Amino acid sequence: MIRHLYRLWPNPRPLVQLIALHACLAILQGLLLGLLIPILRALLRPEPDLAAARPWLILGALGALIYAVLKVIASPVGFAASMKMAEQMRHHLMGHVTTLPLGWFTGESKARLARTVTTSAGNVAHLAATFGPPAISGVLTPLTVVCVTFVVDWRAALLLLVILPFAFLALRRAGRIQKEADHELEQNAVEIASRAIEFGQAQPVLRAAGHGVTGGARMRAALDEHRLSYRRGLRRSLFPDLTYTGVVMLGFAAALVLGATFLLGGELAVADIVALLVLAVRFLEPLGTLTELLGTLHAMDNAVARVEAVLNTPALPRSAHPVREIRDATIEFEDVTYSYGDTAALSRVSFTCRPGTTTALIGPSGSGKTTVTRLVARFFDVDSGSVRVGGVDVRDLDQAALLGEIAIVFQDVYLFDTTIEENLRIARPEATAAELREAARAARLDEVVARLPEGWATRVGEGGAQLSGGERQRVSIARAFLKHARIVLLDEAGSALDPENENAIGAAIANLGRDPERTLIVIAHRPATLATADHVVTLDSGAVSEIDTPAQLRAAGGIFARLYTQYEHARNWHITTTA
Repeated sequence: MIRHLYRLWPNPRPLVQLIALHACLAILQGLLLGLLIPILRALLRPEPDLAAARPWLILGALGALIYAVLKVIASPVGFAASMKMAEQMRHHLMGHVTTLPLGWFTGESKARLARTVTTSAGNVAHLAATFGPPAISGVLTPLTVVCVTFVVDWRAALLLLVILPFAFLALRRAGRIQKEADHELEQNAVEIASRAIEFGQAQPVLRAAGHGVTGGARMRAALDEHRLSYRRGLRRSLFPDLTYTGVVMLGFAAALVLGATFLLGGELAVADIVALLVLAVRFLEPLGTLTELLGTLHAMDNAVARVEAVLNTPALPRSAHPVREIRDATIEFEDVTYSYGDTAALSRVSFTCRPGTTTALIGPSGSGKTTVTRLVARFFDVDSGSVRVGGVDVRDLDQAALLGEIAIVFQDVYLFDTTIEENLRIARPEATAAELREAARAARLDEVVARLPEGWATRVGEGGAQLSGGERQRVSIARAFLKHARIVLLDEAGSALDPENENAIGAAIANLGRDPERTLIVIAHRPATLATADHVVTLDSGAVSEIDTPAQLRAAGGIFARLYTQYEHARNWHITTTA
């Protein structure tokens, strides 16, 4: 456990100081008990010898004073170490997370990350500082007592040593079961966290279905399973815990029998018997507390494992000599194959997008369109083939340089709970007011700002909830203009958008495509966007089925022509039903 904790922190100095301090306290406690031997031998004679006891009493008083001072120091040191270690671990986690592939951030991974950063990291630091010291004392004090007991009688010391392996085996079995139960509980807790997030996000749907208070069936099932897991863990832990307690109690009984035998047989003096019994009690008492700490220690062990699971997630491989300058915005896919686990997403995909052009990606749901855009931004790496930007494989590009040239506008735009201006400035914090207005005008965001009561200072709410989907997309497109990104990846899906937002977003996309140095890739669904694209790449089951201009593909009567007709019919139906 200590080795795991030491490896976990980038700067383990607070942990080392804490362990050293409590190790000294535990050993000092055992040595102070050892002073009872000469003191009792001097005082329990037929004629007490105070002169013989005085040096040991003075030494004991000094030791007790040192122990008291260290004990007083231990509390603030432990508290400061806990705070420092929690801070370090969270910074370490967040620093590592920034190096992970963006494709790692699935819904489950984000829930696990949130729980790890907010709960597990804090728990590890808190438990290490709060329950680590009693665990250290529970191990080192008995070992020190065994060494001291050899001074009284080697047979009594051997008896204590014999107890240790049986206690260890019983404790290990109890610990293994508690660890399994805690792991199961944590999995259930993560499921509850995911369902709680879903419960909050799906309130409109749940309330419409009459489940606004009780939540969905998955939420109730997660809560029920967590309760059942807790009960199962208690039942499984009962017998191992009692077994360990029984071993400790039998050890104490054996020490009493041995002491009585020595006393009745005249083998040891009364002073040595008293010292022996005191040492036996102090040997067994810390061992008894270990079973109470066991659940906490294994909870900490599991929390450490959860933190390490994030820290051990492989970061995106980095080139030893990354290219930091991108020549132009040419995007090339060459024989690209990629799979999500066992699910194939792309198979031998090849095409080229040149600066000053707009390429529309179309295809049925699940055909690989979104995967293409994520591979350009290097959310993850291809299984085979290569994706090149400016003639350089994205794996050889500096990640910051690559993302500095890319603006991503996905359908589900996330905005921070601050003003429109601050959300826009995320793209370029140093932008002037004139540049903000120009980007807003090009993205047709100026129309939204003009009708809001507080204009640029309007708060958008968590996730941008105060704005419509189309308005959030306008903010995202304005970010692309403000960033001056030479590559824009855009999902313009949104058949449910009102005509005003649809026209505005269409115009904004057209404005993006007018820059001769910019390459625009659009996951297109609207006939208006498809008609203005320079090229269309049709994907079907992860493979390229057609590449040509929109006019040529419509004339060819293939997949594009069929999908175009479907999109056109869907748009006309939407206009008719909403008119």
